[in-house]
Amino acid sequence: MKNVRWIGSSLLLAVLAACGKPEAVPAAAVPVLVVHPASTDGQAVVAYPGEVRAREESALSFRVGGNLLRREVDAGQRVKQGQVLAELDVADYELQARAAQAQYAAAEADLVRARDEQKRYATLAAQQLVSRSALDAQTAAYKAAQGQANAARSNLEVARNQAAYAKLKAPRDGVIASRQAEAGQVVAAGQTIYTLAADGAREVAIALPERTLRDFSVGQPVQVEVWSRPGQRLAGTIREIAPAADAQTRTYAARVSLAAEAMDAVELGQSARVFAASGKTGALRLPLAAIQPGKDGQASVWVVNPDTRTLQARAVTLGAYGAESVPVLSGVAAGDWVVAAGGHLLREGQPVVAVDRKNQPVLPAPAAEKGV
Repeated sequence: MKNVRWIGSSLLLAVLAACGKPEAVPAAAVPVLVVHPASTDGQAVVAYPGEVRAREESALSFRVGGNLLRREVDAGQRVKQGQVLAELDVADYELQARAAQAQYAAAEADLVRARDEQKRYATLAAQQLVSRSALDAQTAAYKAAQGQANAARSNLEVARNQAAYAKLKAPRDGVIASRQAEAGQVVAAGQTIYTLAADGAREVAIALPERTLRDFSVGQPVQVEVWSRPGQRLAGTIREIAPAADAQTRTYAARVSLAAEAMDAVELGQSARVFAASGKTGALRLPLAAIQPGKDGQASVWVVNPDTRTLQARAVTLGAYGAESVPVLSGVAAGDWVVAAGGHLLREGQPVVAVDRKNQPVLPAPAAEKGV
């Protein structure tokens, strides 16, 4: 009887224990907004504002400092090669030249005296009337006087050159683009007085944003439209792109060379727009919200597995970021369903219900659900 009671009690405990264990409830699928990577079949044409500049722009300055006595030209004026543009007060340089002239004359006189003494001692030494050492001393004095004369001659040439440097002349034909000094001002050597835009090739200076820099390259053809002639496109080519960004604007300076036949259609200082193709042809693009931080700092996206309806993290290679989207160079295909938003709340292997922007499921229902 006792055995029967013990067995009954054991069975009752087993049944109660089985009832106390909750059954594993599968995780509920959460709805996620998905999109296909958009295909950019064509390149976007972007306009960048610029200014018509000369290919060769020279900052003109005096090679010596002094008081700016007069300036002969103003901004916007055409000049010829060798034309005097400005003059310094040369009074001090003329005095220096005179002093150098006097020193040179004295050195020449000492040289003549030393030469005559050396010849006389050479004659006496040949007659054995003076010692060899005395002749050597006179020869050394003669060479020293010759060196002093050469140095005085060089100092005189330098003084004359400095007086000549007091006149600022145009190195080539062109137009004075700007003026930075006025008459009566004391200027230093090397201080810019004028900026000369040389005759010849014309270019358009533009600034490229950092996010689209990789879309451009030297030699790329572009089109230029001058503001004064709307609708007229001129052929051009990107000649150079700065290797470093401007410290203030964080943009890269670029120069666009105009074709030879466009020279007559532009003037210095005119405003212009440069039209260039931006973006890679055929590249896939995704919304910025779809990009998530992945392993080792590499970008990744959530892709829905159409067979299991679960999420998979996939590493991607991105191009230059745009305002609302980014090109995906590798990692996804055009037919993949990529989670477009809320990726920071999801996890690997999580079951989901993929819906479009109209909140409609994009994947067919599983076969088990269809049979119910």
